[in-house]
Amino acid sequence: MLVQATQAHTGSAHVIVLGNEKGGSGKSTLALHIAVALLKAGQRVASIDLDCRQQSFTRTIANRRAWARHTGADLELPRHCCIRLGETMQVADNEQTEFDQFAEAVAAVEQSHDFLVIDTPGSDSYLMRLAHSMADTLVTPINDSFLDFDVLGHLDPATLAVTGASHYATMVQDARRKRRQLDGVDTDWIVVRNRLSTVAARNTQFVAASLKDLARQIGFRPLDGFAERSVYREFFPRGLTALDDLTKATLGTRPSMGHVTAREEVSALLRQLKLPLDERGRRRAANRAEWFAQVEKPLELHDIVGA
Repeated sequence: MLVQATQAHTGSAHVIVLGNEKGGSGKSTLALHIAVALLKAGQRVASIDLDCRQQSFTRTIANRRAWARHTGADLELPRHCCIRLGETMQVADNEQTEFDQFAEAVAAVEQSHDFLVIDTPGSDSYLMRLAHSMADTLVTPINDSFLDFDVLGHLDPATLAVTGASHYATMVQDARRKRRQLDGVDTDWIVVRNRLSTVAARNTQFVAASLKDLARQIGFRPLDGFAERSVYREFFPRGLTALDDLTKATLGTRPSMGHVTAREEVSALLRQLKLPLDERGRRRAANRAEWFAQVEKPLELHDIVGA
Protein backbone atom coordinates (compact mmCIF):
# COMPACT_ATOMS: atom_id res chain seq x y z
CA MET A 1 0.00 0.00 0.00
CA LEU A 2 2.81 2.43 0.80
CA VAL A 3 4.37 1.87 -2.61
CA GLN A 4 0.99 2.25 -4.30
CA ALA A 5 0.36 5.57 -2.55
CA THR A 6 3.75 6.92 -3.55
CA GLN A 7 3.37 5.77 -7.14
CA ALA A 8 0.00 7.55 -7.25
CA HIS A 9 1.86 10.82 -6.60
CA THR A 10 3.03 11.53 -10.15
CA GLY A 11 1.28 14.88 -10.71
CA SER A 12 2.59 18.39 -10.48
CA ALA A 13 1.30 19.32 -7.02
CA HIS A 14 4.07 19.85 -4.46
CA VAL A 15 3.07 17.85 -1.37
CA ILE A 16 3.63 19.43 2.05
CA VAL A 17 3.03 17.10 4.99
CA LEU A 18 2.68 18.26 8.61
CA GLY A 19 3.76 15.33 10.75
CA ASN A 20 4.61 14.42 14.33
CA GLU A 21 3.54 11.43 16.40
CA LYS A 22 2.93 13.69 19.41
CA GLY A 23 -0.24 15.75 19.58
CA GLY A 24 -0.43 19.41 20.56
CA SER A 25 2.65 20.50 18.64
CA GLY A 26 0.86 23.03 16.41
CA LYS A 27 0.53 20.98 13.20
CA SER A 28 -2.93 22.26 12.30
CA THR A 29 -2.05 25.90 13.05
CA LEU A 30 1.04 25.67 10.89
CA ALA A 31 -0.85 23.81 8.14
CA LEU A 32 -3.42 26.61 7.89
CA HIS A 33 -0.75 29.33 7.86
CA ILE A 34 1.16 27.55 5.08
CA ALA A 35 -1.99 27.05 3.01
CA VAL A 36 -3.10 30.67 3.41
CA ALA A 37 0.40 31.98 2.68
CA LEU A 38 0.49 30.02 -0.57
CA LEU A 39 -3.00 31.19 -1.53
CA LYS A 40 -2.00 34.80 -0.91
CA ALA A 41 0.98 34.20 -3.21
CA GLY A 42 -1.43 33.20 -5.99
CA GLN A 43 -0.85 29.45 -5.76
CA ARG A 44 -3.61 26.91 -6.26
CA VAL A 45 -3.81 25.04 -2.97
CA ALA A 46 -5.66 21.91 -1.86
CA SER A 47 -5.60 20.40 1.61
CA ILE A 48 -6.36 17.04 3.20
CA ASP A 49 -7.01 16.33 6.88
CA LEU A 50 -5.92 12.81 7.82
CA ASP A 51 -6.61 13.30 11.53
CA CYS A 52 -9.97 11.57 11.17
CA ARG A 53 -10.80 11.75 14.89
CA GLN A 54 -9.58 15.18 16.03
CA GLN A 55 -10.15 17.09 12.74
CA SER A 56 -8.63 20.34 14.06
CA PHE A 57 -7.51 21.39 10.57
CA THR A 58 -10.98 20.75 9.14
CA ARG A 59 -12.74 22.66 11.91
CA THR A 60 -10.37 25.61 11.50
CA ILE A 61 -11.15 25.82 7.79
CA ALA A 62 -14.89 25.53 8.54
CA ASN A 63 -14.54 28.36 11.08
CA ARG A 64 -12.70 30.44 8.50
CA ARG A 65 -15.42 29.91 5.89
CA ALA A 66 -18.16 30.82 8.39
CA TRP A 67 -16.31 33.95 9.59
CA ALA A 68 -15.79 35.10 5.99
CA ARG A 69 -19.55 34.79 5.38
CA HIS A 70 -20.33 36.63 8.61
CA THR A 71 -17.97 39.58 8.06
CA GLY A 72 -17.74 39.70 4.28
CA ALA A 73 -13.95 39.56 4.68
CA ASP A 74 -11.91 38.24 1.78
CA LEU A 75 -10.43 35.12 3.41
CA GLU A 76 -8.64 32.69 1.12
CA LEU A 77 -9.68 29.04 1.39
CA PRO A 78 -8.02 25.89 0.00
CA ARG A 79 -9.97 23.10 -1.65
CA HIS A 80 -10.32 20.87 1.40
CA CYS A 81 -11.06 17.21 2.08
CA CYS A 82 -11.30 15.33 5.38
CA ILE A 83 -10.79 11.56 5.36
CA ARG A 84 -13.43 9.59 7.27
CA LEU A 85 -12.52 6.78 9.64
CA GLY A 86 -13.33 3.22 8.62
CA GLU A 87 -16.02 1.90 10.94
CA THR A 88 -15.97 -1.87 10.49
CA MET A 89 -14.55 -4.43 12.91
CA GLN A 90 -11.90 -5.46 10.38
CA VAL A 91 -8.67 -3.43 10.42
CA ALA A 92 -7.81 -4.42 6.84
CA ASP A 93 -11.20 -3.28 5.57
CA ASN A 94 -10.91 0.04 7.41
CA GLU A 95 -7.44 0.64 6.00
CA GLN A 96 -8.66 -0.13 2.49
CA THR A 97 -11.58 2.29 2.87
CA GLU A 98 -9.30 5.04 4.17
CA PHE A 99 -6.71 4.39 1.48
CA ASP A 100 -9.38 4.59 -1.24
CA GLN A 101 -10.56 7.96 0.09
CA PHE A 102 -7.01 9.24 0.31
CA ALA A 103 -6.08 8.09 -3.21
CA GLU A 104 -9.27 9.63 -4.61
CA ALA A 105 -8.62 12.95 -2.83
CA VAL A 106 -5.05 13.11 -4.14
CA ALA A 107 -6.07 12.16 -7.68
CA ALA A 108 -8.72 14.91 -7.71
CA VAL A 109 -6.20 17.72 -7.12
CA GLU A 110 -2.68 16.61 -8.05
CA GLN A 111 -2.92 17.76 -11.68
CA SER A 112 -4.96 20.92 -11.11
CA HIS A 113 -3.26 22.42 -8.04
CA ASP A 114 0.23 23.73 -7.31
CA PHE A 115 0.38 22.59 -3.68
CA LEU A 116 -1.25 19.92 -1.54
CA VAL A 117 -1.06 20.48 2.24
CA ILE A 118 -1.69 17.37 4.36
CA ASP A 119 -2.24 17.47 8.12
CA THR A 120 -1.61 14.13 9.86
CA PRO A 121 -2.76 12.70 13.21
CA GLY A 122 -0.64 12.98 16.33
CA SER A 123 -0.08 9.24 16.48
CA ASP A 124 1.45 6.48 14.39
CA SER A 125 -1.25 5.36 11.99
CA TYR A 126 -1.66 3.82 8.58
CA LEU A 127 -2.75 7.10 6.97
CA MET A 128 0.06 9.04 8.63
CA ARG A 129 2.67 6.70 7.11
CA LEU A 130 0.99 6.94 3.72
CA ALA A 131 1.34 10.71 3.74
CA HIS A 132 4.97 10.65 4.87
CA SER A 133 5.84 8.30 2.02
CA MET A 134 4.79 10.91 -0.58
CA ALA A 135 5.96 14.17 1.03
CA ASP A 136 8.05 16.57 -1.04
CA THR A 137 8.34 18.83 2.01
CA LEU A 138 7.86 17.37 5.50
CA VAL A 139 7.34 19.87 8.33
CA THR A 140 7.58 18.49 11.86
CA PRO A 141 6.62 21.02 14.57
CA ILE A 142 7.69 20.19 18.11
CA ASN A 143 7.15 22.06 21.35
CA ASP A 144 10.35 23.55 22.70
CA SER A 145 10.99 20.91 25.34
CA PHE A 146 12.91 17.68 25.79
CA LEU A 147 9.59 15.88 26.26
CA ASP A 148 8.75 16.62 22.62
CA PHE A 149 12.34 16.14 21.48
CA ASP A 150 12.00 12.51 22.61
CA VAL A 151 9.93 11.61 19.52
CA LEU A 152 12.97 12.53 17.40
CA GLY A 153 16.04 11.50 19.38
CA HIS A 154 17.46 9.87 22.49
CA LEU A 155 19.75 11.74 24.89
CA ASP A 156 22.44 10.75 27.35
CA PRO A 157 20.95 11.79 30.73
CA ALA A 158 24.31 12.92 32.10
CA THR A 159 25.63 14.96 29.19
CA LEU A 160 22.46 15.59 27.14
CA ALA A 161 24.43 14.38 24.11
CA VAL A 162 22.33 12.85 21.32
CA THR A 163 22.76 9.08 21.30
CA GLY A 164 20.47 8.15 18.39
CA ALA A 165 17.22 8.57 16.52
CA SER A 166 13.89 7.85 18.23
CA HIS A 167 10.78 6.09 16.88
CA TYR A 168 9.30 8.89 14.77
CA ALA A 169 12.63 9.93 13.26
CA THR A 170 13.36 6.31 12.36
CA MET A 171 10.00 6.07 10.58
CA VAL A 172 10.72 9.28 8.63
CA GLN A 173 14.18 8.01 7.64
CA ASP A 174 12.61 4.83 6.29
CA ALA A 175 9.95 6.78 4.33
CA ARG A 176 12.59 9.09 2.82
CA ARG A 177 14.78 6.14 1.83
CA LYS A 178 11.88 4.41 0.06
CA ARG A 179 10.99 7.64 -1.74
CA ARG A 180 14.55 8.06 -3.01
CA GLN A 181 14.64 4.46 -4.22
CA LEU A 182 11.32 4.83 -6.03
CA ASP A 183 11.67 8.13 -7.91
CA GLY A 184 14.93 9.76 -6.79
CA VAL A 185 13.20 12.53 -4.82
CA ASP A 186 14.80 13.53 -1.51
CA THR A 187 12.14 14.82 0.89
CA ASP A 188 13.05 18.18 2.43
CA TRP A 189 12.54 17.53 6.14
CA ILE A 190 12.15 20.58 8.37
CA VAL A 191 11.78 20.45 12.16
CA VAL A 192 10.19 23.58 13.63
CA ARG A 193 10.51 24.52 17.30
CA ASN A 194 7.14 25.86 18.44
CA ARG A 195 5.83 27.59 21.56
CA LEU A 196 9.17 29.30 22.01
CA SER A 197 9.56 31.22 25.24
CA THR A 198 10.04 34.97 24.88
CA VAL A 199 12.40 34.79 27.88
CA ALA A 200 15.86 33.24 27.43
CA ALA A 201 16.21 30.03 29.43
CA ARG A 202 18.87 27.34 29.77
CA ASN A 203 16.41 24.62 28.77
CA THR A 204 15.65 26.44 25.51
CA GLN A 205 19.36 26.67 24.73
CA PHE A 206 19.89 22.97 25.48
CA VAL A 207 16.95 21.91 23.29
CA ALA A 208 18.22 24.06 20.41
CA ALA A 209 21.73 22.61 20.71
CA SER A 210 20.44 19.02 20.85
CA LEU A 211 18.21 19.63 17.84
CA LYS A 212 21.13 20.95 15.78
CA ASP A 213 23.22 17.94 16.78
CA LEU A 214 20.47 15.51 15.76
CA ALA A 215 19.92 17.44 12.50
CA ARG A 216 23.54 16.82 11.53
CA GLN A 217 23.18 13.11 12.29
CA ILE A 218 19.94 12.32 10.45
CA GLY A 219 19.53 15.16 7.98
CA PHE A 220 16.77 17.69 8.63
CA ARG A 221 16.65 21.49 8.76
CA PRO A 222 15.93 22.91 12.26
CA LEU A 223 14.02 26.21 12.30
CA ASP A 224 12.55 28.47 14.96
CA GLY A 225 8.78 28.60 14.71
CA PHE A 226 6.03 30.34 16.67
CA ALA A 227 6.45 31.83 20.11
CA GLU A 228 3.96 31.15 22.90
CA ARG A 229 1.41 33.86 22.06
CA SER A 230 -2.27 34.03 22.97
CA VAL A 231 -3.14 35.42 19.52
CA TYR A 232 -2.69 31.98 17.93
CA ARG A 233 -5.30 30.53 20.28
CA GLU A 234 -7.58 33.50 19.56
CA PHE A 235 -7.38 32.85 15.81
CA PHE A 236 -8.91 29.34 15.97
CA PRO A 237 -12.64 30.13 16.54
CA ARG A 238 -12.65 32.33 13.41
CA GLY A 239 -10.14 30.37 11.35
CA LEU A 240 -7.86 33.37 11.03
CA THR A 241 -4.11 33.54 10.52
CA ALA A 242 -1.46 36.09 11.35
CA LEU A 243 -1.27 36.79 7.60
CA ASP A 244 -4.84 38.07 7.27
CA ASP A 245 -5.63 41.80 7.22
CA LEU A 246 -5.00 43.23 10.69
CA THR A 247 -8.19 45.28 10.91
CA LYS A 248 -11.00 45.27 13.45
CA ALA A 249 -13.45 44.19 10.75
CA THR A 250 -11.40 41.09 9.94
CA LEU A 251 -10.20 40.19 13.43
CA GLY A 252 -13.39 41.06 15.29
CA THR A 253 -11.24 43.00 17.75
CA ARG A 254 -8.68 45.78 17.70
CA PRO A 255 -5.28 44.67 16.37
CA SER A 256 -2.54 44.52 19.00
CA MET A 257 1.24 44.42 18.94
CA GLY A 258 0.87 40.67 19.47
CA HIS A 259 -0.86 40.40 16.09
CA VAL A 260 1.87 42.42 14.37
CA THR A 261 4.65 40.41 16.01
CA ALA A 262 2.93 37.12 15.12
CA ARG A 263 2.73 38.20 11.47
CA GLU A 264 6.45 38.99 11.43
CA GLU A 265 7.49 35.63 12.92
CA VAL A 266 5.12 33.66 10.66
CA SER A 267 6.45 35.45 7.58
CA ALA A 268 10.04 34.80 8.65
CA LEU A 269 9.36 31.09 9.12
CA LEU A 270 7.57 30.69 5.80
CA ARG A 271 10.45 32.32 3.93
CA GLN A 272 12.79 29.73 5.40
CA LEU A 273 10.63 26.83 4.19
CA LYS A 274 11.80 27.73 0.65
CA LEU A 275 8.72 26.34 -1.05
CA PRO A 276 8.81 26.31 -4.87
CA LEU A 277 6.39 29.02 -5.96
CA ASP A 278 5.01 28.80 -9.48
CA GLU A 279 5.61 31.97 -11.53
CA ARG A 280 2.09 31.81 -12.93
CA GLY A 281 0.86 31.95 -9.36
CA ARG A 282 2.86 35.11 -8.73
CA ARG A 283 1.15 36.70 -11.72
CA ARG A 284 -2.27 35.57 -10.47
CA ALA A 285 -1.53 37.20 -7.11
CA ALA A 286 -0.44 40.44 -8.81
CA ASN A 287 -3.54 40.50 -11.02
CA ARG A 288 -5.78 39.84 -8.03
CA ALA A 289 -4.17 42.67 -6.08
CA GLU A 290 -4.62 45.03 -9.03
CA TRP A 291 -8.29 44.09 -9.35
CA PHE A 292 -8.97 44.75 -5.67
CA ALA A 293 -7.17 48.10 -5.89
CA GLN A 294 -9.43 49.12 -8.77
CA VAL A 295 -12.58 48.32 -6.81
CA GLU A 296 -11.15 50.20 -3.80
CA LYS A 297 -10.87 47.11 -1.68
CA PRO A 298 -7.22 47.01 -0.63
CA LEU A 299 -5.54 43.68 -0.25
CA GLU A 300 -2.20 43.31 1.49
CA LEU A 301 0.07 40.89 -0.32
CA HIS A 302 3.42 40.19 1.30
CA ASP A 303 6.34 38.28 -0.11
CA ILE A 304 6.18 35.66 2.60
CA VAL A 305 7.42 32.51 0.91
CA GLY A 306 10.89 32.16 -0.53
CA ALA A 307 11.29 30.76 -4.01
